[in-house]
Amino acid sequence: MVTFVPTPIGNLGDITIRAIETLKDADLIACEDTRHSKRLLTHLEISRPLISLHDHNEQQRLPELISKALEGVKIAVISDAGTPCLSDPGHRLLKACRDQNVPFTVLPGASAITTALVASGYPPHPFSFHGFLHVKKGKRAKQLQAAIDSPETTLFFESPHRLTSTLDILLEIAPNSAICVARELSKAFETLHHGKSFELRDYFMERKVRGEIVLLIPPCSDAS
Repeated sequence: MVTFVPTPIGNLGDITIRAIETLKDADLIACEDTRHSKRLLTHLEISRPLISLHDHNEQQRLPELISKALEGVKIAVISDAGTPCLSDPGHRLLKACRDQNVPFTVLPGASAITTALVASGYPPHPFSFHGFLHVKKGKRAKQLQAAIDSPETTLFFESPHRLTSTLDILLEIAPNSAICVARELSKAFETLHHGKSFELRDYFMERKVRGEIVLLIPPCSDAS
């Protein structure tokens, strides 16, 4: 059995009882970053064998993990934060489990996507999530323009190092568009900033940006 286990996006108290029980019962835990995961597991007083599973080695790990699962090894899969597969490793393994008839299950739990969506106050349905914005400015601009024109609430992850660059793009293509920047969700310094593109660009230009960020753009019909 392979179990995909959500972990807290910030506040360690947000892990579920079922997730803790699964991690304690696992024969092997596949982690995005074993060093990062050890901190959580130590906090939970869990000591299990770990194996790395990240974007750069997931494809190569598949035969080994599938073979172990077929032998009856109980494998738990976790990412650094939130739900595996959602802009995190795990999708290739889940697909391989499905294709090769390996029993698997996905536990419900913490996700920055749904937390930010609800907290923003924007219409929660329909919505679309597009992972991290593209590194290249030209492609990022196309993504942002599509979101501004969309009838859905649109969510992106963004790096704190690129946020001001992204806000510069929004300033050029839609200076009066409403946006929300959700930062450090569930953590002690959680903030949600609502405003026009030009207002938030000016705000963040004067500050050093840190932490995990979700950028939300409301539907075009609700953008003012």
